[in-house]
Amino acid sequence: MFAYIKGTVADIGEDCCVIDVHDVGINIHISAQTAARMPGVGQEARLYTYTSVREDAFWLYGFLSKGDLEMFKRCITVSGIGPKGALGLLSVMDGDQLRFAILSQDIKAISQAPGIGKRTAERLVLELKDKLNYDTADISREIDGGNAGVAGTVLDHPGKREAVEALVALGYGQTEAMKAVSQVEGADTMDSSALLKQALKKMF
Repeated sequence: MFAYIKGTVADIGEDCCVIDVHDVGINIHISAQTAARMPGVGQEARLYTYTSVREDAFWLYGFLSKGDLEMFKRCITVSGIGPKGALGLLSVMDGDQLRFAILSQDIKAISQAPGIGKRTAERLVLELKDKLNYDTADISREIDGGNAGVAGTVLDHPGKREAVEALVALGYGQTEAMKAVSQVEGADTMDSSALLKQALKKMF
């Protein structure tokens, strides 16, 4: 129903906020990630929204980026994951991190979300991994420093792939390893050994 809500932040909670739009306070459910990145009270904010209509409730879910909203909508198509579960997933990782976790089949990382057990995480990966790709990462997100788009070549570059495998062997999560390797400047010209050293620096 609403593509986005734009107005003044009147209140921010752990899982919801109130946006004042022309003296009307609109309550919007948000993830912990969104709450942490929200502008302060009294400042202007734009939240991309999803409207959930049930017999007994009319709820709005809001996100600061279109990428997070898209991942939310993808998640609620999976059997057993409703809006609350999808919001929980996007509370422990942002949209790009969740996309990376699904594509790398990182069940452990996904299972850290509240209410998402191993079986549900496996179902999420099974149903979404073929519908996602790295090229759809939200490269406009300022918090990612413009590095999200680089991750699209991690699995296609032999040196990067070997560096990721080495980090995983050292005990790092696959999602965490992929993100670290993707953030190494000049990675395309490095061999796996040099990449590993630089990626390890990103982990600290």
